[in-house]
Amino acid sequence: MSTLVLVPGAGGTAWYWHRLVPELAARGHTAVPVELPAADDSAGLAEYADAIVEAARDLQDVVLVAQSFGGMSAPLVCARRPVRGLIMLNAMVPRPGETPGEWWGNTGHAAARLAQARAAGRSEESLADLVDAFFHDVPPEITAEAFAQGEPVQSDTPLAKPWPLPAWPDVPLEIIHGREDRFFPLEFAERVAAERLGSPLRVIPGGHLVALSRPAELADAIDDVITRHGW
Repeated sequence: MSTLVLVPGAGGTAWYWHRLVPELAARGHTAVPVELPAADDSAGLAEYADAIVEAARDLQDVVLVAQSFGGMSAPLVCARRPVRGLIMLNAMVPRPGETPGEWWGNTGHAAARLAQARAAGRSEESLADLVDAFFHDVPPEITAEAFAQGEPVQSDTPLAKPWPLPAWPDVPLEIIHGREDRFFPLEFAERVAAERLGSPLRVIPGGHLVALSRPAELADAIDDVITRHGW
């Protein structure tokens, strides 16, 4: 079976993956969650990639899984060490030369979120509500556990420098996206993936934090991807 290195999104906390790891183990896979130096103002995407490479240093046959902002750093690892495949999960898709800070405006993210909220009958004010945006489908006890830890700190440093690769790495790719994602709406994610990678999405139930809300369904999807590709 495969060894999955799990790259978190903004805030960089490995805790995000704690419900998925046992589900992957039950399907025969080894999962290694990565803690990123998100609170360190001296750390940019290169240092995030360093942390991922270090976590995978002694591992073979690695498959990377990158959640949300992790989509900015995980591809850099593919250019530095052998990787069997990359799974982007509700992830940002970078473009060479674009800073992560520019990504939001370049992709039309704010307008897409507003359009989705209006279509669903939610108010514009709901867009600023963290629970509504991220935890709307996460079990209450898991949401409480997350909030008890305090909001993860995310430095702005990685937003400032252009994404450094000249092109997308030549590595097998799958994109998994939650149908009910309110932060990266599905139609928005489909458009960005098509424009930037020419890739379709595999759509599963769940919101932006699908590893917290539906870990079993996510593990099934990941297992199926690995089986089909022979990773």
